[in-house]
Amino acid sequence: MNHMTSRNPLALILVTAMFIPFGTAGAADDSTSKIDELMTSFHDLGMFNGSVLVATSGEVILSKGYGLANMEWGIPNQPDTRFRLGSITKQFTSMLVLQLVQDGKLSLDANVADLLPYYRSDTGSQITVHHLLTHTSGLPNYTSQPGFMADASRDPYAVEEFVTTYCSGDLEFEPGEKFRYSNSGYFLLGAILEQVAEGSYEQQLHARILEPVGMHDTGYDHSTEIMERRAAGYERSGNGYRNARYLDMTIPYSAGALYSTVEDLLRWDQALYTGELLSDRWKAKMFEPFLGDYAYGWGVKTAPIGADESDRTITAHGGGINGFNTLIARVIEDRHLVVLLNNTGGTSLREMQTGILDVLYGREPAHPKPPVAEVLNEVVDEDGVEAAIARYHELREHHGDEYDFGENQLNDLCYRLMADGDTDGAIEFCKLNVEQFPESFNPYDSLGEAYMAAGKTELAIQNYAKSLELNPENANAVRQLMRLTGVGE
Repeated sequence: MNHMTSRNPLALILVTAMFIPFGTAGAADDSTSKIDELMTSFHDLGMFNGSVLVATSGEVILSKGYGLANMEWGIPNQPDTRFRLGSITKQFTSMLVLQLVQDGKLSLDANVADLLPYYRSDTGSQITVHHLLTHTSGLPNYTSQPGFMADASRDPYAVEEFVTTYCSGDLEFEPGEKFRYSNSGYFLLGAILEQVAEGSYEQQLHARILEPVGMHDTGYDHSTEIMERRAAGYERSGNGYRNARYLDMTIPYSAGALYSTVEDLLRWDQALYTGELLSDRWKAKMFEPFLGDYAYGWGVKTAPIGADESDRTITAHGGGINGFNTLIARVIEDRHLVVLLNNTGGTSLREMQTGILDVLYGREPAHPKPPVAEVLNEVVDEDGVEAAIARYHELREHHGDEYDFGENQLNDLCYRLMADGDTDGAIEFCKLNVEQFPESFNPYDSLGEAYMAAGKTELAIQNYAKSLELNPENANAVRQLMRLTGVGE
């Protein structure tokens, strides 16, 4: 499998680890080694590059870095490496909001127009703090607006200016009617915090959460500041990496601007089991799921886990921001914690979480298969798109059990070629993905984007419409169809 490992020099770097025994030494050692073996297999396939922490009742089973925090200088990831968190930030924002509610300084039923004097009254009078916390406000997601990441994400904004420009759009549905994830709502929560309480969002975060808990390796990330142990962010580029695109950190703000370490997130996890930050009454409110199994800054779901398949409650949230993706998952009944912080862009952290929990509950975890996209990237570079598609069919027919053929594999190739300016090649891979996964909405959405990039408007409309037919909740398809047809604007 040299074609899979040669592109990943990270596998050759020594990892930095900390092992702390818990409970029965034999059981602890066995779990530690199995989880380490699992994460090493993800790392060796180029699917994980970051830091991991697994704990039970506050006692660490594994805390370890894999690969490089800085590829240019060969600096390894460690348990105290600081990563951008992306949307894990939202649970800290919800905590700040509920602290104000607990103190009687804010109401969950208060509307945005009353709380922010500069906000438009027609929609703001309909949206409550509860709607913002649960992604049921109907506000368009600013990061999904066409061209936003390319045109606006590098520029600094004051809070009020950003709210007025990007978080004040017409509602996509009646508040409270449905769940639709929106960074705009959590940006507004930060603006409300600054309006209602003393100090900036960052100052409130430090005073009311980070200092009391002792999270000294966590904070609001600023690109201009010199920060010790900061991980650099990278993105996939074919079978290699490139530095992540710049993002001004006023853009994610209270929806995604924090950094932390796996060790500090253990401190956060432990604080959530106490009354240090919030009373039991309001903690119960924080973790009460609403539409889409979403609570206040957390996804909350009950599912059968373990050999006995007993129902257990998992509270979790992921994050994605230029060059980073992250995950924190807590199994409340057994006080298990899994933290995964990765600094090479998008990867399947949920798959890793599942494997780690399998180990903790005595099941054999499924080890990852080599991504077929790795093979196809090499063929594209050497022999072109047509040869890569032929190779895909050959591997699918004769080696179907040996590779990961999930729909994201071809989707990633489609976007790689779009980024390289090869829209014709991107269209061919997106068409192939639609053929392989005809009942999934996302391949049609991606094919629509490829056709749109190629200027083939009618074909773009057809595929966005099909994507929306398969998933009526696909907000991106709604926006793009409005943009392409003018209907609904």
